[in-house]
Amino acid sequence: MPTIVIINGFRFFFVALDRGEPVHIHIEKNEAYAKFWLKPIRLARSKGFRPHELSKLRVIIEKQEQIFVSKWHEFFTIK
Repeated sequence: MPTIVIINGFRFFFVALDRGEPVHIHIEKNEAYAKFWLKPIRLARSKGFRPHELSKLRVIIEKQEQIFVSKWHEFFTIK
């Protein structure tokens, strides 16, 4: 599960087994977890994050979307 970036204590990462799914990003902090689809950006699921934290995450994802999508394609490209 490669970490892409840590912002404000939130770890943004991919899961290798997700190759067949649409582009998305996983986020965790402490015991909380969320998954956001990236095209378009929308919450897939979450556990433990409060609504205001999910709003913060969405803003971060909007700002980092191009980087996350690029890193997704780089990570899941068959070499």
